[in-house]
Amino acid sequence: MPIEIEKKYRLTPAQRERLVQALRVSGAVDEGEEFEENTTYSGGGLALSNQVLRLRRVGGRGLLTYKQRHSSDGPIKRQREEETLLEDPDAMAAILEALGFKPALVYEKRRATWRLKGTEVVVDELPFGLFAEIEGDENAITEIERELGLVDVEAELATYPRLTRQHGETRGSVIESRFQTDER
Repeated sequence: MPIEIEKKYRLTPAQRERLVQALRVSGAVDEGEEFEENTTYSGGGLALSNQVLRLRRVGGRGLLTYKQRHSSDGPIKRQREEETLLEDPDAMAAILEALGFKPALVYEKRRATWRLKGTEVVVDELPFGLFAEIEGDENAITEIERELGLVDVEAELATYPRLTRQHGETRGSVIESRFQTDER
């Protein structure tokens, strides 16, 4: 069972600029930026307090992800994560709905991905804020956090689905957080 270990940070615009500059100076590998549409589902046997079933669309591709969060008091999260790439995300959405899963949340994101010393560092923009995440083992997260100057940056403990519930708009039975411009 794969375990994802990550720490998320809430950024100001100035902190985001400093982070991107630090990534460039550190020699991190820039893997580019993508626009995502993420749909999380309810139904089936999902316990929404600690489980997520998400369909991510990036261009014509898709990624189906199941996450189950482990209890943690600290800012570094551990969660089971199972993912599979999809050739046809629309067909997967139809399958999920046929099985009784219903879209619950939709949130859009611009994500820049970097690789640095065995970690993945992402810089995210969502309609409700700027964020960064470092994913790797706990020691690597701590090392990269220091190297990139994130030690004093506020950790964000809430998940994107939880933040979408707080900041999104209800449209029918779905809570959505979308950018004002149509990038789809």
